Amino acid sequence: MFSFIQQQIINSDIESVFSFFKQPENLSKTTPRWLNFEIITPLPLIMKEGAEFEYTIRLYKIKMHWKTLISEYRPLEYFIDEQVNGPYKKWIHKHSFEIIDDGVLMLDYVQYDLYGGPLKYLINKLFVQRSIKQIFRYRKEIFEKEFL
Repeated sequence: MFSFIQQQIINSDIESVFSFFKQPENLSKTTPRWLNFEIITPLPLIMKEGAEFEYTIRLYKIKMHWKTLISEYRPLEYFIDEQVNGPYKKWIHKHSFEIIDDGVLMLDYVQYDLYGGPLKYLINKLFVQRSIKQIFRYRKEIFEKEFL
């Protein structure tokens, strides 16, 4: 298993920050264009425990189907999305939110695993780890603009 952690202070109130996240269609805003992200689950999208959402992405010119499950949902605190089907062997992403003096501390904690047996470590180092960092760097920039 591999992991990725990113934290960010958002200068806003927790209700506004969480409101942005409880709208799954906002994932389109926070995903880099080069992934050609498209939500295929019919609207309306309702964020709640047990909800499933389906997307497509295009990575290295290969179109991939991705289905996630909201396995835990605690409004104003955290939620966890887990890949049901998709490009990873395993993907668990916890989004947590904490009120601090400067606003809201948002923490993204991702645990993931790859296919490829012993080669997965090389695949991660050369491709996946870099892509995940780019995606989350982009997200960080979007949140900075969204919550000015």
